[in-house]
Amino acid sequence: MNENQTALNQLIKQTEETVIGQSHVIKTLVIGLLTNGHILLEGLPGTAKTRSVKSLAMLLNAPFGRIQFTPDLLPSDVTGTDVYQEIDGKPQLHFQPGPIFNSIVLADEVNRAPAKVQAALLEAMAEGTITVGKQTHVLPDIFMVLATQNPIEQEGTYPLPEAQMDRFIMKVTVDYPEDEAEKEIIRLVRMEELGASVDETQMANEHIATERILQARRELPAVEVSSMVENYIVKLVMATRQPERYSDVPLSQWINIGASPRASIALDKCARANAWLAGRDYVEIDDVREVVPYVLGHRFSLSYDALADGVDHQQVIDTLLNVVEIG
Repeated sequence: MNENQTALNQLIKQTEETVIGQSHVIKTLVIGLLTNGHILLEGLPGTAKTRSVKSLAMLLNAPFGRIQFTPDLLPSDVTGTDVYQEIDGKPQLHFQPGPIFNSIVLADEVNRAPAKVQAALLEAMAEGTITVGKQTHVLPDIFMVLATQNPIEQEGTYPLPEAQMDRFIMKVTVDYPEDEAEKEIIRLVRMEELGASVDETQMANEHIATERILQARRELPAVEVSSMVENYIVKLVMATRQPERYSDVPLSQWINIGASPRASIALDKCARANAWLAGRDYVEIDDVREVVPYVLGHRFSLSYDALADGVDHQQVIDTLLNVVEIG
């Protein structure tokens, strides 16, 4: 491994020390950083979604912003606004940046915001810019939105539109921890109460330079993707669009609308990032299969038949991985 690969794997390891039982979440957050993408975290309260994001930002020593999305939130509460000021006796409008102008932005309960706020967030995620009035403002080079939503509380929510869901390079389900992890969490909190844990100052001193992230991004295009891997990526995505090709399983009854071309691009990027983190300069089929549940799971819609039969996105993904041939 080169120095950048070692540094990013160290970032994963250090974050895992403060967030117990969510290794897959932490790895996907780092892959999101590497691919310059945004992550949607879906999980019940108390599953360390916020803690994961804050720990990552602290170890990167990167500016962190948190936006608590509520039904009365305004776009200006996210983007910032022009403020009237008098300078040397002359009236001027001065732009006051909002919390979106941070490197790591936690959009908490993003589906509770109305459409106008979600549209403002979409511009930031898609273009890396914010437009206020007639002025366009550029966001930082390291910029990642980590949005959270609760899967069971639907009252008072505004479901994310398909266009915005598609902008998240990965969607990660954050489950409750297993027995052993639960005990480790209890012990970790007990240590924190005694002051024996790594404090915020110490974490900041151990931070990974953000320049490492930028250097790593420049290395990703050099990771080779064979024609066999490319064919596999295309077959997986096309299986969501033309499920009738696989008559042995009821995919055509389960899938209503298939994944867009962004799914193919995201699979390629995330598989390369996964291979890079493993210290390889080439992508294996297993790299693709490892990231498929996070990349594809939110990019196709289920039919009424699937919902009525209790079929979820993960079951469809498992079926795709079983029936789509390699090569």
